[in-house]
Amino acid sequence: MERQEISLKRELQRKVVHVTSLLIVVGYYILPKEAVLLIMTVFLILFLEIEFVRIDLKLKLPFFHKLYRAKEEDRLSGNVFFLIGAIIAVSVFSKEIAIAAILMTTFGDASAAIFGKRFGRTWIPKLKNRAVEGCMAEFVVDLLIGFVFLRSWLVILVMAGTATIVETVVNRIDDNLLIPLFSGFNAQILTYIISLGYLSSLPLV
Repeated sequence: MERQEISLKRELQRKVVHVTSLLIVVGYYILPKEAVLLIMTVFLILFLEIEFVRIDLKLKLPFFHKLYRAKEEDRLSGNVFFLIGAIIAVSVFSKEIAIAAILMTTFGDASAAIFGKRFGRTWIPKLKNRAVEGCMAEFVVDLLIGFVFLRSWLVILVMAGTATIVETVVNRIDDNLLIPLFSGFNAQILTYIISLGYLSSLPLV
């Protein structure tokens, strides 16, 4: 039980860093798109410099070393992949979809990890450390995010479902990169199809 509490505490510490995604959202509303991309790119370079010092030079950085998982000891951290995903999302997707994708990556992923570690009782077969309770929490949080920024129920469901599935089943590739890209891409394509009128007869559109 003590080990579980320590694990939960470390997970909370890691997820607090991701809450900085709110700064991206706020910045996207008050600054031009190009300025937001420039700022995120600068931060990406700074994070890569930190990763170089940590991985190649083998130097333990104060405070930062507590935020890494064991599997990130000799590879790029999730923060780098998150910034890459956010930069691509802002570059390619509409503002509403990009923001929703970024927030789903942050808060959906965090809710899955925290609820799974704290309340996980039903574990998904063949998926390491994936609890049904965590998946349900992520899906609900992703739906709430979708309701705030998107208008189509169908797009919201597809986007939230994509984000939840990716977070649940992806193992080898960092989900901080795939969640915003896959959920945003599916939402953008579906939005385009809806705009052409092909799905106008569906009640959820």
